[in-house]
Amino acid sequence: MLTADYDLLGLASGDKILDLGCGFGRHAFEAARRGANVVALDAGRDEVEGVAATFAAMVEAGELTSPGLHTAAVQGDALHLPFPDGTFDRVICSEVLEHIPDDVAAMRELARVLRGGGTMAITVPRFGPEVVNWALSDAYHNVPGGHIRIYRRSVLEARLGSVGMRVTGHHYAHGLHSPYWWLKCLVGTKNDKNFFVRNYHRLLVWDIMKAPRTTRYMERVLAPLIGKSVIVYLVKPDR
Repeated sequence: MLTADYDLLGLASGDKILDLGCGFGRHAFEAARRGANVVALDAGRDEVEGVAATFAAMVEAGELTSPGLHTAAVQGDALHLPFPDGTFDRVICSEVLEHIPDDVAAMRELARVLRGGGTMAITVPRFGPEVVNWALSDAYHNVPGGHIRIYRRSVLEARLGSVGMRVTGHHYAHGLHSPYWWLKCLVGTKNDKNFFVRNYHRLLVWDIMKAPRTTRYMERVLAPLIGKSVIVYLVKPDR
């Protein structure tokens, strides 16, 4: 289940894309399926090894068939990216910046490695739903490596603008997920045995695996209202 929309990002076969803070690879894998050359970067060794293994399994299973396709999983630091200026056509950074103390430095690095005319998608937790989570539970965010700030979209866009990026659009995603996290914050973020949490999780898994018409309609209605994530799209002016 993707947070960013690759059609809005403008991703095309043959593009070189950086997935910063790739986690276990959901955005990286979809980019590779679309024929992009993917570099998935994360600070965590387990995540990087897992993504590399999945890339290998996808090749073996015949899922990645574009001629000359290259994929890589790299362990690295968002504040010191190991790439030359202008390396990538596209950059995605999903649910990462809210964890980084010097977020503007990370934004500056993302802008540096993007070529002129290239595009970027940044996703962070949306202000309203995130405020509710913080109010309901300290354990939601006050953990090692947890969320250290809540962004208003205007602030996020202004900081990205300060490093030379120009905003081209935005939207919201994961409307079904906000109530789930509110519920978890109410009963305890690690209380997965709670009846309501357990059954809501089943609903989310069903939605992801089957994409039934009912939940897809609910998502379209709820995302603009209470979507858990805001996605901002940007372009680096070609000077």
